[in-house]
Amino acid sequence: MREFIDTQRIEPEKRLVVERVKDFNEIYEFFETKEAASQSDRCIQCGDPFCLNKCPLHNYIPQWLKAIAEKDLEFAFKLSNEPSPFPEVMGRICPHDRLCEGDCTLNDGHGAITIGSIETFINEEGFKNGLKPDFPGITSDKRVAVIGSGPAGLSVATYLLRAGIAVDMYEKADRAGGLLTYGIPGFKLDKKVVERRVKGLIEAGLNLTLNCEVGKDISFDELTSNHDAIFIGIGATKAKVAGLENEKAKGVYAAMEYLTGIQSKNFGEKYDKALDFKDKNVVVVGGGDTAMDCVRTAKREGAKSVTCLYRRDAHNMPGSQKEYKNACEEGVDFTFYASPKQVLTNEKGEVVGIEMIKTALGQKDESGRARMEEVKASEFKVNADVVVMSLGFDPLVPSYLAANGIETNSWGGIIVNDDFETSTSGVFAGGDCYRGADLVVRAAYDGREAARSIIKSFK
Repeated sequence: MREFIDTQRIEPEKRLVVERVKDFNEIYEFFETKEAASQSDRCIQCGDPFCLNKCPLHNYIPQWLKAIAEKDLEFAFKLSNEPSPFPEVMGRICPHDRLCEGDCTLNDGHGAITIGSIETFINEEGFKNGLKPDFPGITSDKRVAVIGSGPAGLSVATYLLRAGIAVDMYEKADRAGGLLTYGIPGFKLDKKVVERRVKGLIEAGLNLTLNCEVGKDISFDELTSNHDAIFIGIGATKAKVAGLENEKAKGVYAAMEYLTGIQSKNFGEKYDKALDFKDKNVVVVGGGDTAMDCVRTAKREGAKSVTCLYRRDAHNMPGSQKEYKNACEEGVDFTFYASPKQVLTNEKGEVVGIEMIKTALGQKDESGRARMEEVKASEFKVNADVVVMSLGFDPLVPSYLAANGIETNSWGGIIVNDDFETSTSGVFAGGDCYRGADLVVRAAYDGREAARSIIKSFK
């Protein structure tokens, strides 16, 4: 270990831009065994590892880096899968520059360990060599219903099944995975990766029911009657709106509406043909990872031009810098310090552009982030055939929550206690329906901790 002086940080190879923008295949190549071992060997094995502490799941990062440096794949695989329900997903989509790699001690002049890429290597190489997470089979007489098959739902199911507890999962879509399947494009996360995890859970005893919406196709009362506990992980899919004039005009779309539609298209399923943006001038408003997913998707769909408008600067974008860099490489144009004022339409009510106003960064707010201030009389127009709004998401609030005494806060988030239990005994919740739109890794954490609380409640 500690070979950071002689060995420099390297990133996994990326497919050439001219090739990758033609399809939705993942853009990163995997490390070879030699590369993964060499990069892992750079770890200095800190006594108080910042990477582990910064990871929401508190992954055993230094430990599995050491195992890979010593070429012990089986041990690294077990360590990686212990605190994380799907580490090969996290290795691909986590904003490592803001989490584990961002707090790596070697960032101080040497370059952080490429933690995410090594995490992906461990699991892909492990699966390739026949390794699988351990499940005991159903050994308990308890049964838990899980509403939603997104990151939080898959996580809680993973840890309940590891405890031998039967899980019935209800998903309203025709495929499991939630955001992982329909919200994150294939160039970041191959859908076969999600399908493999779901298949593994089914083999472990998960009973998955698709095309089944709780409150419509099956009642909440029926779940309560037939289960010892319920976990709600329905995410946050209600798009936030800016309240702009003409915001509902023809040609204005919500980010998740667009991403879900194109993923449905890629699956060969029915989708809204209006979402075909080929040869159109596309404008995306927002600066998070979802906005980056939208602009990069539009490039692959053959848009004539793709412009991202964001009210702060690149440094203050809430998403991963890696995704911003990838978008730049793929030909996306960025206009910073610009905030939307109104959507511009023609006499037919069709989008022709968007009026923006220039902004400046002012004093920092309570969170330490610079406030955004508008510059008077600085309006300008950006031409557009299509406008995609990526301003964040709030939870939808199904009627069965209030009907069963499950309290929500002012913006629709489900209220839970420290054990992830809602105001109704035996009903737990986690992920974006509790936090609001947040990182997949935090939803995975919620699911894991909720599972532990559910298991504890059975004793």
